[in-house]
Amino acid sequence: MLDAEAQTRFAPLTEEELTARAAALAANGPLLAVENLQVGYPVRGVFGKTRSHIMAVQDVSFQIQKGETFGLVGESGCGKTTLGRALLRLVPVMGGKIWFEGRDVLGLGSSQLRQLRRDMQIVFQDPYSSLDPRMSIGAAIAEPLKIHGVIKSRRNQRERVSYLLDRVGLPASCMNRYPHEFSGGQRQRVCIARALALNPKFIICDESVSALDVSVQAQVLNLLKELQAEFDLTYIFISHDLAVVKFMSDRIMVMNQGRVEEIGPAEQVYRQPQTPYTQALINAIPVGSLDRIQELQRDRASVA
Repeated sequence: MLDAEAQTRFAPLTEEELTARAAALAANGPLLAVENLQVGYPVRGVFGKTRSHIMAVQDVSFQIQKGETFGLVGESGCGKTTLGRALLRLVPVMGGKIWFEGRDVLGLGSSQLRQLRRDMQIVFQDPYSSLDPRMSIGAAIAEPLKIHGVIKSRRNQRERVSYLLDRVGLPASCMNRYPHEFSGGQRQRVCIARALALNPKFIICDESVSALDVSVQAQVLNLLKELQAEFDLTYIFISHDLAVVKFMSDRIMVMNQGRVEEIGPAEQVYRQPQTPYTQALINAIPVGSLDRIQELQRDRASVA
């Protein structure tokens, strides 16, 4: 069972605590701001010419406060993953603005963008496909350190990798093992450690627990919450599972066919949805799903 301190940390917040946290986050100011963002995929015609675009993200605007977990939810194909990747400029943007700490992300050159990516990281849905099967996990975690020249000494790199593995609940002795030797939950921990390597300020968790069973989901959610407090992280938490998003998030943005359906505090969106689409998502949550996750949170003594 959890000790008293852990029970307090993982217990659902009261209405007064939620109000106080919202006020504290608002006082921090925005870390990320998006205005009228548009992302489309080209439809090719004769000779490869672009005839039109299939719009995946249409006129999306929002802000994320420093230290906030911003939940992004919607059914498959609604544009949430495309939006997350557009924020990191992993896919081309057709229009709109993205500001990170006041910097115009879309106006950055290659060298400036490279520098920015030290502060902005992503954890992908499938940990196996996002890891090189020919590279040990120690080398995978150390790779960002080498690319950005943050830590040049091989000894210091190993010390950093050892620390990160320990912090995500894996023994340092496994750094010479390969991705296929780990379970799905363990591989996702490796990907989280790699995302933390450069001490980022902002992490996009793109369906990062959707491929895991419920008990492992609870462990990873515990881990993400603890890391957020320890490293002062800001998250976008992307998922089609509104129960998980509600548990993790301070605010939720619901997307439908590339557009914003509604934005609001997580508890408000979950209890008082403003649109029929959000209500349909809530009705689709399996009975007891959120209660089961919260129960597992309380019953875990650690994230190991």
